Amino acid sequence: MSDSVTPLPGQVEQLREEFENLMSSSIKRGLRRMELANAPAVEVGTTPKDVLYERGTLRLYHYHAKTDDVYRVPILIVMATTNKGFLFDLMPGQSMVEFLVDRGFDVFMIDWVEPQPEERGLTLADYTNDFLPTCIRYVQEDSGVDDITVLGYCQGGVLSLIYAATHVGGPLKNLVLFTTPFDQHKMELARIWSDPRFQDIDKVVDTHGIIPESMIESFFNMLRPAQRTASELRLWDQILDDDFVQSFRVIDRWADEMLPLAGEYFRETTKELMWGNKLYTRELMVGGKKADVANIEVPVLHAVAQHDHIVPYPSSQPLMEALGSEDKEEIVVKGGHVSLVAGPRAVGRLWPQVHDWLAVRSV
Repeated sequence: MSDSVTPLPGQVEQLREEFENLMSSSIKRGLRRMELANAPAVEVGTTPKDVLYERGTLRLYHYHAKTDDVYRVPILIVMATTNKGFLFDLMPGQSMVEFLVDRGFDVFMIDWVEPQPEERGLTLADYTNDFLPTCIRYVQEDSGVDDITVLGYCQGGVLSLIYAATHVGGPLKNLVLFTTPFDQHKMELARIWSDPRFQDIDKVVDTHGIIPESMIESFFNMLRPAQRTASELRLWDQILDDDFVQSFRVIDRWADEMLPLAGEYFRETTKELMWGNKLYTRELMVGGKKADVANIEVPVLHAVAQHDHIVPYPSSQPLMEALGSEDKEEIVVKGGHVSLVAGPRAVGRLWPQVHDWLAVRSV
């Protein structure tokens, strides 16, 4: 007896149509993927700005005002030292800088480029006792205002914390932090991959001088090994959606443009912060001063992501209790390390809350 089943009337035609639609969609997706592979790099960082100051690895930008009246207290964004600042200015409609400028804030940014060979010896003190104070002076001179809000992202948040803790009584009026690690022993995967039993940091630094971006990129990739594959699958699934593709391309470009790090800075941050956890234990000494976050008494806003694979919530959560500030607030937002601050979801989730918090503290 045969087990074959005779198709019902109309099934053959239905199956043929479904097959043809599937083939057509696959061909369109393939052609679109080839088009993207040959497309020029997507334009980023288009909000008008001037370079106010530059020196070696450092760039200080001032974004053009969009309104006649601006809030009295300017904002200085401090970017993570491993990444470029255009994460805050991806493209029109998905630019936090544009969002803030359009609403009357005077916005500056400390951005980074590759350290020069002569900068291999830069230390934490160079960043927090020289780079940040120098840029703050330029912002003060340009704005004509002594007070300043500092907004730090990831490692830029760590630098901002250290600056605030070692410059008590200075011009800092508000401190805003995004995804900032505090208890670095709670960064479990990062600790595994940087374990001193398997990593000879001194040999790496003494050999390279400047830590190459490929090494930095490999470290971050190991925190989420399947991320690249997952991203490609999402792109294939949504490749006919122009808005998704545009957002994907700008964030993918940012992720691909990692920066190398000055060797001594890398050595010090690894030993003192990652291994020693001295910012959390309040033992960190920078430039002869103790970087105790209990010294920070200015208003503080800290935004963290629920699904941050780089700075897990247990790493950032203890910061609120450790701060000396009475005016302090934590915002926990759905998303990851990057989507917290950039991309279409950040537009509605985080940016309005940051605006509302700053607006009443920037007059």
